[in-house]
Amino acid sequence: MAGMCCGINVGENEPTSPVEPAARTARRRRMELRQINIISDISETNNRIKKRKVEDQEVIDDDDRTQILPVRDCDIVNDNLLTVNEKINQAIVEDFPKFGVTSVCGRRRDMEDAVSICPSFFKNDELKNHGGFHFYGVFDGHGCSHVAMKCKERMHAIVKEEIERRGEKEEWRETMSQSFTTMDKEVGGRVSNNLEASTSSSCRCELQTPQCDAVGSTAVVAVVTPEKIVVSNCGDSRAVLCRSGVAIPLSSDHKPDRPDELNRIEKAGGRVIYWDGARVLGMLAMSRAIGDNYLKPYVIPDPEVTETDRTPDDECLILASDGLWDVVSNETAVTVARMCLINAEKSQSPPRSPEKEAARKDSFNKACLDASILLTKLALARQSADNVSVIVVDLRR
Repeated sequence: MAGMCCGINVGENEPTSPVEPAARTARRRRMELRQINIISDISETNNRIKKRKVEDQEVIDDDDRTQILPVRDCDIVNDNLLTVNEKINQAIVEDFPKFGVTSVCGRRRDMEDAVSICPSFFKNDELKNHGGFHFYGVFDGHGCSHVAMKCKERMHAIVKEEIERRGEKEEWRETMSQSFTTMDKEVGGRVSNNLEASTSSSCRCELQTPQCDAVGSTAVVAVVTPEKIVVSNCGDSRAVLCRSGVAIPLSSDHKPDRPDELNRIEKAGGRVIYWDGARVLGMLAMSRAIGDNYLKPYVIPDPEVTETDRTPDDECLILASDGLWDVVSNETAVTVARMCLINAEKSQSPPRSPEKEAARKDSFNKACLDASILLTKLALARQSADNVSVIVVDLRR
């Protein structure tokens, strides 16, 4: 007789599964319970491992579309390639700023941002007691990620070589301009080498041919010295300084409809077409970038360089891609970062021992990380449609 079983029609002529003896069924259930117990033990162990590892990660994953990017030696570059914990311990001994980094895919399909942090990337005899120069960079790729990744791998080394070549002369405008030009040439020449192994493994570009010119990246780079903050910007990423609670922009976005950029593009024979915003030839929504050979000479790699003297009132420096700045103002970002730093300082009692002093400095490093995570979450909550990458640097002496 036909009938219903668990909402499924069962006919008279349909085959039925053989009935197992009760002893065999009971034995199978016991085996399943044992497997579940073993799996639960493994999952608990994995959870404990993940909890230990979360301290060495750049961002906490609370969104299915975000990417947790672990901090690796190649992400924080130093001459000795120290481990993360050794770098934190070294930060207590040496005099370089604490920082926090967050980089997430957000609502984009692909992750095209890259972040580079190189504490003490340049030293000489005069800077031996001051921790040297420190490099921070955010690169927002478009078209694919390999140009941004190339900038992450090479930009700090190019700047270092340029500083060494010029000797004691700190001609920052010439140094950074030449470094960006060299970086652009290396990116343009990478197609002749058919991609280096370091970039090809993570590259999702479908145009890996000698005609791969429709890829580029913005670049905002900050070199922090004991006396200055040198910011070089090419594109629409941005650097903002917090001084006495006031937001001071250290870069200006290169948008095609900015009057001076519009005049430059038109004098070069190009046009700015408004299609979902101002775009160079109706394609690129920024007027300066590294790469993008198909849009030259309208899109150029020349950075705008600013030199800012450091003062005791400097609190923090924020570098971020436009995924943050499209939805969060300079003032709001500075307020959030400053709040995290102040709360971390208030929560610590006066240090009485070297151990407590070390824990206090680690809390400042955690405060920078909390600030970068909070800014990223704020951008995602405000429906940012782009990748979001944020660096927060503690500049308090």
